[in-house]
Amino acid sequence: MKEGDRRIGDGRAGQGLESETSLMLKGYGLTTAEIFYRMPDYRSVLNTFIWQTYDLAPDYPELFRFIEYWQTNIEGPLHSVRFTHRRQIGPAEWRKVTAELRLQ
Repeated sequence: MKEGDRRIGDGRAGQGLESETSLMLKGYGLTTAEIFYRMPDYRSVLNTFIWQTYDLAPDYPELFRFIEYWQTNIEGPLHSVRFTHRRQIGPAEWRKVTAELRLQ
């Protein structure tokens, strides 16, 4: 694991170092991509693949890294990619609570 690896995820090397909450506080948001690709043996047939990870907008380095991986290692050529991104929490929406008062 290298310094700078800070992703959590699905078993890729370098992932699993930080919690989802810490990533969200650093500006990461949930990116969901719907990938349309052609079947290798039947080029007229389209199939879909859904992919999700935490990524940084507006550059989306994880998404583009995955698309590059797909193009070099997977036989099904890409037709199109549709994606959405949503920040779950931002620094202005989070407060550290130091005490809690309960009335019963």
